Formats: sequence, structure tokens, C-alpha cells
Amino acid sequence: MVFDTPPPAHDQLEFFIELANKTPRIRTAVMHPVDANSLLGAAEAAQQNIIEPVLVGPADKIRAAADEGDIDISAFEVVDVPHSHAAAEKAVDLARQCEVDILMKGGLATAEMLSAVVHKTKGVRTERRLSHMFMLDVPNYHKPLMITDAAINIAPDLNIKKDIVQNAIYFAHAIGIAEPKVAVLAAVEKVKSNMVSTIDAAALCKMADRGQITGGIIDGPLAFDNAISLEAARDKHINSPVSGEADILLAPDLESANMIAKQLIYLAGAKSAGIVLGARVPIVLTSRAEKTLGRLASCALAALQVTHAKETGLV
Repeated sequence: MVFDTPPPAHDQLEFFIELANKTPRIRTAVMHPVDANSLLGAAEAAQQNIIEPVLVGPADKIRAAADEGDIDISAFEVVDVPHSHAAAEKAVDLARQCEVDILMKGGLATAEMLSAVVHKTKGVRTERRLSHMFMLDVPNYHKPLMITDAAINIAPDLNIKKDIVQNAIYFAHAIGIAEPKVAVLAAVEKVKSNMVSTIDAAALCKMADRGQITGGIIDGPLAFDNAISLEAARDKHINSPVSGEADILLAPDLESANMIAKQLIYLAGAKSAGIVLGARVPIVLTSRAEKTLGRLASCALAALQVTHAKETGLV
């Protein structure tokens, strides 16, 4: 799948929801949806024909939350398990048995969910590290902008950054970006021996040259301004194929990625969605404060990834 037309300038998340509407509904295990917000996200995505929810958790609590939120779950399969830990294990088991193709976080802690996902014998881990990715529609940027990793890997080393980049590139392919451009961020544009982020950036670029990272164009170190602004890059005499055209921003660590994303959301009015990559199935992971658009877009992005994997045989 590639874009027949690029996403509209300020309706990028809506564009991906519309794409997902045209694909078959994807069976999705919703982990421990015992609060109205978790159920609402699943119900909204089902109404948009993006997912087919399978609600995994204590059946009485799920139905109580549905009644409290006035949410109709009569059409959804409910898998009754006693508590959140069992819900995570059962949902992951359904994914491992290929009975569902997406996992979706409900009313349980992220750490509890991830513990089941990465279990050595019962999980759905792959050879690559898990990573989180924000998809942002930023009003002053001309195309979708992905920022990673903002939620899982706190202080990634070079090998983990390699996996984070590869996860993001593979995801970009799934949503129609044939050759994504990756900016490896640092505070400066030159390699400095006393700044690990610049050393890692240089190494990642060479790893791409040697085929250790494939499918994208990578450049760095780049400061945020010359990653997203061609004018800023020219002012600093930087000649980069990524400057002003970055699809993916790789931040030096979780804290910087999280702050960049949330500053763009709360100060620049960016729309956001978020998923976890690197497992055998995509994982929908949104904030409890996420609104309808973000929940729908997160499900849509996961559904597009699953559809791409099936179309290309990467399942």
C-alpha cells in the first residue's frame, strides 16, 4: 500500500481512519476493559468498522462498566477471566494462537500488560525490542510526523535505538510511506565525543549504510530545528536529504521524546495517536486522557499495520 494521494495537511489522522475503514475489521483483544473509557475506545473503533473487539477481563466488571457508561457491548465477545493479570495473559495467548491480530490496553497498568507481552515462553515478542511511537498531525508541518520512543525504553543504547528505528521504518511502510526519512535527534549537528547522542546518531547512519538498518533514509545528528525545517538547515550550512522532510524523529531518550510529543500536542495543537511496535502484533496504547480521534486513529494505524503484514506475507 502506498498513498494514492498524500494525507490532507491538517486531517492526517482522519485520513488513516478512512483508509482503515476500507479494510476488513481486525479482531482485537482489549485487555481488562473494566472502565467506561476503555470500553468506549473499543466501541468507537467497532462502530467505524476498524476492529472487532474481544473483551478480556472479569465479565461482571466489564458489563458494569458498560452499564455505567451506557455503552452497548452486546455484539462483542467477552472472555471471562478473574483479574487484570489473567486478562493480560489471556489476551496475549489469543494473539500467540493467531485468534486476534491486535492487542489493546484497557484498564490495567502498562507495565502489567508489557510483562505478559514480553514473557519468554508465553509472550509475543520478536527478535526486536518493543518501542512506542507517537503519530502526530502538527498544524505547522506538512505531513504526518512520527516520534519515538516516548513510553517504553527509558535510556536506549545503540542496539536498542537500532531496533526502535527499524520498528518505525517498518511501520511507515505499512501506512504507505515507501522510503521514510529518519532524523536522529541531538542538541547539535556535529559529532562530539562527549555527547553520546551524537555518537549514536553517527553509528546509526553507518549501520544504515552497511544494511544493518533497511528501508529508510537516515541522517543525524540533527537538532530539532534542522530536522523539520529546511530553512534552518540551510542557515547552518547543513546539506541533508532529511532536513525539512523528516517522517520519523528518533529522540535520544524517553524523556526527550515524551516532552517533544506532548509540547507539540499541548502547545502546538497537534493531534496524536500512539501504538507499540516490535511485537508479533501491534499494541494500541493511548493515554487515559485521549479523546475519540486519538483512540480511533490508534486503532486505525494498528489495523493498517496488520493489513499490510497480511498483504505482504509478513505474518
